[in-house]
Amino acid sequence: MTTRDTTGAGDVARSLELLWGTGERPSRGPRPGLTLDRIVTTAVGIADAEGLGAVSMRRLSTELGTGTMSLYRYVPGKAELLDLMLDRVTGEPLPDAPPAGTAPWQDAVRDMARAHLTLYRTHPWLLKVNLSRTVLGPSALRGLEYALHALRAMRLGDTELISVIITVQSYVSGIARTELEAVEAAQQTGQSEEDFWNSQEPFLSKAMLSGEYPLMAALAEDTFTSDFDHFSFGLERLVAGLEALVRSRETADTDANTAPDPDKDATPEADTEADTDTAPGPDAADSAS
Repeated sequence: MTTRDTTGAGDVARSLELLWGTGERPSRGPRPGLTLDRIVTTAVGIADAEGLGAVSMRRLSTELGTGTMSLYRYVPGKAELLDLMLDRVTGEPLPDAPPAGTAPWQDAVRDMARAHLTLYRTHPWLLKVNLSRTVLGPSALRGLEYALHALRAMRLGDTELISVIITVQSYVSGIARTELEAVEAAQQTGQSEEDFWNSQEPFLSKAMLSGEYPLMAALAEDTFTSDFDHFSFGLERLVAGLEALVRSRETADTDANTAPDPDKDATPEADTEADTDTAPGPDAADSAS
């Protein structure tokens, strides 16, 4: 099993200090132009171009033209640097302020999904990182605040809103990972996606003619075309499913508000009649005497 870099694997307290700017600033060294912002920017650039494995303190020192020990004045090591890199790129898909709240939540889901797809395409190394323990810096919290603001019109419970965000992000990461793996396969083998499938065509044609796979043999010739937008198709089905949930909740709320109140509509006739039948009258008292 391949070991992946994991966020939150270093000194979490130090990462948080650096993210929120509460830690002690390093003393000015021989390279005044060296800053934490520049270090993180350079690290992200290396990861974008060559992958996260190419990022190291030694490589950074070479790119920045400084000694490796100088970097440690700003960031303890690669684990904490990864936390800063993640928070840096996480803020990229977001505008400066939350939405005004006038756009339908369906559009917010679509925008969120497309923004994250762009994020993964721009920084494919994110798909190689174990993000289960994300250190929550300013960009991460701003992103969550933005999403909650945009989706609150769904009128779901708090836990359910978080689940909506997780569902959208999981869908997007799955699509993005499929895209990335196709690119990596072509790079590693030197064979294009088209050539790979064409090489199997004689064997597949024979299999289809065997009669053992009638449903597959009946598929249209363009079934597996690359022109079909699988991402948009799946996204719209996801939105439709969420719409069904929201409508069912709205219907349930309406029914609950319009249901008759049994206490309010009850009439006392039955009780009065029962009392009349059972209570002893004056004749009964006379008979007893």
